[in-house]
Amino acid sequence: MAALPVYPWRLAPDGLATRRQLRAIGLRPGGQEVAAQVERPRRRRSPLVAYLYRIDAAKPVRPMTPARRTALAKANAARRTCPQCRTDAGYVIPTALGMCVPCAYPDDQRAA
Repeated sequence: MAALPVYPWRLAPDGLATRRQLRAIGLRPGGQEVAAQVERPRRRRSPLVAYLYRIDAAKPVRPMTPARRTALAKANAARRTCPQCRTDAGYVIPTALGMCVPCAYPDDQRAA
């Protein structure tokens, strides 16, 4: 396998884009191999790497179907539902707590 071309940060040639850049223009990699990478240097750590894909080989994003929209709504609702009190918290429950804030800190809520 040939080595990938590596470009400095912000100096990639035209015709290549990251996944996010492809998504912003309504495209997806579509199964193609990584064409190149860009590296952003950091102090005292390894560089940040972003993989690049060819824009001309990218495919359009698949449209959102009603079934996928329903599944996504259910998944988001599950992330907002507290497993302790079974109520919709109105926000995504922090994974560090594992429950809504009133259930995690019941003493703080009574004092307020």
